[in-house]
Amino acid sequence: MRHVLLASCIALSLAACGPRGGEATSPQAGAPAAGPAAPASLDDVELLSREDLFGNPERANVRISPDGRYLSWIAPVAGVLNVWIAPADDLNGARPVTRDDARGIRGYFWSHRPGVLLYLRDTGGDENFHLHSVDLGSGESRDLTPYDNTTARVAAVSHRHPDTILVAMNDRDPQWHDLYRVDLASGERTLVEENTQQIAGYMADADYTLRYASRARPDGGSDILRREGDAWAVHDSIPFEDAMSTAPGGLTEDGGTLYMVDSRERDTAALYAIDTASGTRTLLHEDARADVGGSLSDPRTGEVQAVSVNYLREEWTALDEGLAADLERLDAIGPGEVGVTSRTLDDRTWVVVYSAAEAPARYYRYDRDGGALTELFSERPALDGKPLVPMWPVEIQSRDGLTLVSYLTLPAHADTDGDGRADTPVPMVLLVHGGPWARDAYGYSSYDQWLANRGYAVLSVNFRGSTGFGKDFTNAGDGEWAGKMHDDLIDAVNWAVEQDVTTPDKVAIMGGSYGGYATLVGLTFTPDTFACGVDIVGPSNLNTLLETVPPYWASFFEQLTRRMGDPRTEEGRAWLTERSPLTHADAITRPLLIGQGANDPRVRQAESDQIVEAMQEKNIPVTYVLFPDEGHGFARPENNKAFNAVAEGFLATCLGGRAQPIGADFTGSSIEVPAGAGIVEGLSEALDAHTPEARH
Repeated sequence: MRHVLLASCIALSLAACGPRGGEATSPQAGAPAAGPAAPASLDDVELLSREDLFGNPERANVRISPDGRYLSWIAPVAGVLNVWIAPADDLNGARPVTRDDARGIRGYFWSHRPGVLLYLRDTGGDENFHLHSVDLGSGESRDLTPYDNTTARVAAVSHRHPDTILVAMNDRDPQWHDLYRVDLASGERTLVEENTQQIAGYMADADYTLRYASRARPDGGSDILRREGDAWAVHDSIPFEDAMSTAPGGLTEDGGTLYMVDSRERDTAALYAIDTASGTRTLLHEDARADVGGSLSDPRTGEVQAVSVNYLREEWTALDEGLAADLERLDAIGPGEVGVTSRTLDDRTWVVVYSAAEAPARYYRYDRDGGALTELFSERPALDGKPLVPMWPVEIQSRDGLTLVSYLTLPAHADTDGDGRADTPVPMVLLVHGGPWARDAYGYSSYDQWLANRGYAVLSVNFRGSTGFGKDFTNAGDGEWAGKMHDDLIDAVNWAVEQDVTTPDKVAIMGGSYGGYATLVGLTFTPDTFACGVDIVGPSNLNTLLETVPPYWASFFEQLTRRMGDPRTEEGRAWLTERSPLTHADAITRPLLIGQGANDPRVRQAESDQIVEAMQEKNIPVTYVLFPDEGHGFARPENNKAFNAVAEGFLATCLGGRAQPIGADFTGSSIEVPAGAGIVEGLSEALDAHTPEARH
C-alpha cells in the first residue's frame, strides 16, 4: 500500500518579511564522505554535462518478477526507454521486450501470469494512458485498452487470479471509469460494473470481489461506499477539510482489514487498521510532525508491515517485528535513503534502491534468508565520482509563524567546509514544486545538481498548501494562490538573503506546473523581487485553466473550485481573474523564459500562448520554447536537454553563472521557438544549425 492523493493532479512525476529561522540539519543529513580538497572557485569544479544529468538513465525502475525468475528494468533501445528483462541468475542474458520508438516507457509492472508484464503508454504526452501486456514467451504485445481517448487505471492485480486483472476505463463516458475484468491471454474484457454513480475509484479483495468505493460530494468532501449485495451504501464520510489527507489505503487479501490514512479529528494523517466485520479501528502509526506516507505490505496477505513518515527526511518504522532486522540491514547501505521496489510472492527476495542527494539511484538484490545484498546497477554511472553536492533540510519561519520545511543545495565552491552554510553569497534559483498539492523532499535531483554545478544555490520551499505536513498546513493554502502561498516564497528568499546564501539582486524563480504559475506570479505580483524567471507549463489564466481541465477530473473539480475559486460564479471568476498573472502581464519588467508542451491536457498550450501574446503586444521581451510532441513536462530526453540548454544560457545571462554551450543538445529534439530566440545568446544560431525552418 502507498497512499496517493488524487489532489496532486496539477503537479509536474518536476517565492514583507517577518521573523526568520532555520538551521541546517546535522551533517549526516546530506554531507558527503571525506574526499578531495574543496574547490576554491567555481572554475575549479568540473562542469557536468547535460547528457549525464538529463539524458536517458543507463538502467532504472529495476524490479523482480513475483515468481523470482526474472529481473526487469527500463533502459534505452536506440535512444528510447524500453522494458528489458533478464533471468534473475543471468544478467548477461538481458534483452528488450518492448520496442517503443517515441516517448519511451517509464511505468510498468509484473502480472501474476507467468512471463507476462504490463506497461502504460500515452501518445505525445496526451495522458490517454493505454495498458499494454507483453508475453515473454511468444514476444506478443497487446493493447488491452484499444479505445480512442481512453485513460486506463489498473484497479487490482491478484495472485489468486493470475490470468486476469481489473482495469477501469472511460471509453463510454470520458468523465467516469467503468470497471472491467480483462483476460491477459486474449485481451477480452468483461464488464464488472458500469459506473453510473460517479464513483472515483474502486477497491476489491484478492478474489476481485468489490468491497469499497469512493465518491466525491458537491461540498468538496467525499463518501466511502461499501458494497452491500448488488448496491452501494454510504459507509463513511470525509469532510472537505480532510479530503487531501484522508483516504482508504488498501485491503488485506481476505478483505478482513481496511487500512485508512486518516486526519479526521487530528492534524497529521495517521495509519489505522479497521476490522471490516466489527468496525473496530486500531491506530498503527502516527507522527505529530508529518503525515504517514509510504508503506510496505506482505506480498501475499496484504498486511502492512512497515510505514514511513517524511518530515525533513523519510523515516521508516517496522510494524511487523519480522521486518525490523531487514530494515536495519538496508539502513546500513549508507546515510541516504532506501526503498523497496518489488518483492517476490514468497517474500524471500527483494529489489532495493538506494540514493542520496549526492548519489543517484543504485539498485541491489536483497536475499532475506542470508541477509546478502548484491549490487546490481547504478542508474547513472556516468555521475559516479563526479562533484555532486549535498542537500540540506532547513526550517524557515513564515511571517505569520508557519514552519516551512525547505531544502538548500549549495555550489561546492560556496560551502568549502561542508557545513550547509554559505561561505559567501552566490546567485540563487528558487525552485518551486508543482501541484501545488505535493511537496519537495530530500534526495537526488538532476535539477538541483545541474544548477549548483553552474554556480547557483538552489532553494526549494514547502509553502502552505503543500501536502504531507498535516491538513492545517495544506488547508492554509486555500484561497491563497498569488496570496500567502506566494508570501511564503518571498519569506524564504528573504531568509536566504539574511543567511548570506545570496543577494537580493541575484535571485531567479523557476518551476513547473504550479511552479510555473508561481514564476509568473513572481514576475507580475512582485516584479522587483526576482532577476528573471523560468516558467515550465505554468497556467497564466486561472479561469481558462479550470475551464479546460480533463473530463476525468470530474471527481476532483469541486475540490479545485473550493481551494482556488469557482469560475461558475461571478465572484469566483473575478477572484480568479485578479489572481491570474495574465491580468498583470504589463507589470513584467524582468526576463522571462517559457517552456510548453503542445499536447498538455492539464495546462493547455493556450496558457502560454496568451501571456506571450500579451507581452508582445506591450513590447515586453519574452522567450517562448514549444515542443509539439510533449505534454505536461518534457519526457523525451532530447527535449529535456534542449530546453535546459536554453534555460542554462538564459540563467547565465541573467544571474552570471556558467553555461555549457548548446552544442549538439538540440539533436533529435522537436524544439521550436515561436518568440524571443534572439534574447538568449547562441539560441538563434543553434536553431538554424538544428533546423533552418525553426520559427524564431
